[in-house]
Amino acid sequence: MSLLHYDFMQRALLAALLVGMTAPSVGVYLVQRRQAFMGDGIGHIALTGVGLGLLFSQSPVLFAVLTAAAGAIVIELVRERSKVSGDVALSVLFYGGIAGGVMLASQSAGGGASLNAYLFGQLTTVSPEDLRVMAVLAAIVLAVTIGLRKPLFTVCQDEEFARVTGLPVRALNLLIAVTAAVTVTVAMRVVGLLLVSALMVVPVAIAQQLTRTFAVTAAVAIGVGVVVSVSGTALTYYVEAPPGATIVLLAIGLFVLVGVVVAPFKARRARGRATDIPASEDDLKVAHATLLTGSTSASSGTMSGRDTSPQPPKSEEEPR
Repeated sequence: MSLLHYDFMQRALLAALLVGMTAPSVGVYLVQRRQAFMGDGIGHIALTGVGLGLLFSQSPVLFAVLTAAAGAIVIELVRERSKVSGDVALSVLFYGGIAGGVMLASQSAGGGASLNAYLFGQLTTVSPEDLRVMAVLAAIVLAVTIGLRKPLFTVCQDEEFARVTGLPVRALNLLIAVTAAVTVTVAMRVVGLLLVSALMVVPVAIAQQLTRTFAVTAAVAIGVGVVVSVSGTALTYYVEAPPGATIVLLAIGLFVLVGVVVAPFKARRARGRATDIPASEDDLKVAHATLLTGSTSASSGTMSGRDTSPQPPKSEEEPR
């Protein structure tokens, strides 16, 4: 019987599709900012929101969104401070978040079992209400990451240049942080809070091996995210395996495969560039010294009637 015959699989595939689009669309900015592990930290903080939702018998997703967004704002503000104090503060925040989530969930009825669904993902338990919330949040994330692509890229690439051009750097940095927090909460039912960062980073790493421009990298990363998320979810219908781990392992396997296939082409391109590179800095210094020496010799050579002017060095492309 087809997997689409079951309602829970339909919801699971739709949830995987949403996560496959949103996670890489935010991850491409985090990778550009060299904050690939930010998703892990936000996931730890979101766990406190999950614990609050379980404790008060409310939607854990909504509580996780609010908690993760507040934590992401704190992370971004701490990032602007000195590196030493920032690292310590972020460590306290991350571990405090996961400890608070475990403590709060333990005080609720059946909290331990429910918490595992958010830690490692449990697609089969996605309810229609969860799917509606995920759809709304995913639409917001895609609207931000695609609609504001140019200013967000400028801030991620060079904050000083963005500030000079008049962009609201702090507001855009906070927007990226909050968008990442929303993405983490969208993905936690699919791959789990402990693996969500992999789905934000690995598709981007795959795309970077195949593309050169930022826009194409983002598009390819989203495509890769959709493929691995949907295919991994479908695979768990036929093979008894956790969906989150299956999706992440598929993504890592694709990363290794693309790296093996692309490596020879990169090596050939590097060799081609090496033959086209002009003289190195050391060669230029030697040539400059030769010219100076030659000019001195030329003056003496003129007096003796001999032409001792220096000859230009032969290019590597010229036959010797």
